[in-house]
Amino acid sequence: MAVPKRRRSKARKRTHKSLWKINVPTLVKCTNCDEYVRPHHACTACGFYKGKQVLTIKVKEKPEKES
Repeated sequence: MAVPKRRRSKARKRTHKSLWKINVPTLVKCTNCDEYVRPHHACTACGFYKGKQVLTIKVKEKPEKES
């Protein structure tokens, strides 16, 4: 089993821990519908990528309440 040869100093340990952080994903606006989308991915709202329709999006209809 691997065991460290020397103890990791406080400064080295804290420097290592400071680099572990959560990054906010980069988002860009879709050119077709202005929804926020990850770069180089097809839009999940309209299905366009680089100005072309690449996905067909199914729209769920909400059942209306009858009173």
